[in-house]
Amino acid sequence: MGLTPDMGFTPINMEEWERKDHFEYYRNRLKCGYSVTTSLDVTHLRETVKKNGIRFFPAFVYCVARTIKEQKEFRMGFNDDGNPGYFDCMHPNYTIFHEDDHTFSDLWSEYTDDFAAFYTNMLTDMETYRDKKGVKIKEGQPRNFFCISCVPWLSFTGYHAYTEDGTPQLFPIIVYGAFHEESGRTTLPFCMNISHAAADGYHTSMFFKRLQEAVNEFSCI
Repeated sequence: MGLTPDMGFTPINMEEWERKDHFEYYRNRLKCGYSVTTSLDVTHLRETVKKNGIRFFPAFVYCVARTIKEQKEFRMGFNDDGNPGYFDCMHPNYTIFHEDDHTFSDLWSEYTDDFAAFYTNMLTDMETYRDKKGVKIKEGQPRNFFCISCVPWLSFTGYHAYTEDGTPQLFPIIVYGAFHEESGRTTLPFCMNISHAAADGYHTSMFFKRLQEAVNEFSCI
């Protein structure tokens, strides 16, 4: 696909950056990350995909990826010189479940604003790698990626991901759960894990607001 690790990367001018102190504090002094779980209304999205005979999972991943592209705080990373900056977009790294042995594998697909093209990309990857086992099953993962996975067997009210060294990731780690039907509406639990160095509570709140708008506005056209 011609992707390179630093494709579409803009370094931050640290001296002019409004979040310089926050980034340095939460990246170096207090390595703090946080997780926020909300209930997302996916009624319109679910009805739309059913009406058009397409699959919910790639449509939902598209909405998430598009929302991430709209907010630079969730597109952070480093270049080869160790300078922080923003990627132009983030490609989804997602999980697929193997029914035969109840294990999972993860792979990634190239994001594009064109929904039809993205949908084809993701379905093709899922079909190509569906029988391959192991944690990482597709080579060439770009540096600009975010993680998203589904736990369709569970409706939860909170979720937290952490690494052994205690340094939160700058890229989003997202988990969502089972559908919940009530009073004609369909919701699901949606959790975002992110480093405080990358985004504050305000940015995460705006992300959830925009994501809800994205699933409400979704169209296959």
